[in-house]
Amino acid sequence: MTLPALPEESFRRVLCVVAHPDDMEYGTSAAVARWTARGIEVGYLLLTRGEAGMPNPPEETARLRVAEQHAACAAVGVEHLTVLGHPDGVLVYGLDLRRDICREIRRFTPDVVLGTGYQIETPYGFDQADHRAAGLATLDAVRDAGNRWVFPEQVDDEGLAPHSVRWYIVPGLADSATHGVEVTGEPLRRGVASLEAHAAYLAALPDHPAPADFIPTFTAMSGKSMGVDHAVLFRAHDLQAPPEFSTDNVQD
Repeated sequence: MTLPALPEESFRRVLCVVAHPDDMEYGTSAAVARWTARGIEVGYLLLTRGEAGMPNPPEETARLRVAEQHAACAAVGVEHLTVLGHPDGVLVYGLDLRRDICREIRRFTPDVVLGTGYQIETPYGFDQADHRAAGLATLDAVRDAGNRWVFPEQVDDEGLAPHSVRWYIVPGLADSATHGVEVTGEPLRRGVASLEAHAAYLAALPDHPAPADFIPTFTAMSGKSMGVDHAVLFRAHDLQAPPEFSTDNVQD
């Protein structure tokens, strides 16, 4: 079955929530490049500064990685970047994390939130703990943001109105994806450039492949699911659609 395209013609504003600098750049930023080129406003929320990701002293690493993230954002047309100070490597799922993500959702008012998976085991091995905490907290914060009685101080004291998100999407693989975004051509080129912007970080990773080598390979594999040359795949949830109930086991 050929996967359908995401209904991006209805997208107005997309908020991408990830744990670290560079998390968006492993393919997903190519979709972002397509969206910004179409006039969709995209914001990034990074929950940590990535200070535990290099052998340099943490503060030096944090400054370097945030600077590289700014360059990566520029490569794909992202002008709204918020970086929080939660500790890298020991990100904790809980109310503090949910509160901060909820605040950014209410501030940015996206109709789409892009989060990350929260499974322990993935096709690539065991996922990193920060990724799992970020994914679950983002999923919960999407619901929190629409309820004025959850974190009410943001409404009463900070002047942020409750906000309900329409779409929640997570990057996916062919066996779990529901939709895709074609990134053939310029979006893919800009997506590769966004990962190349993390030059110092990549240089600190032994034997890391060149972005221009492996990103197109990955997107070409995903493109087969859409019948295009290159694509990024997502599992998409329309949070405002009526629930679907299976009638397979219903008896008259």
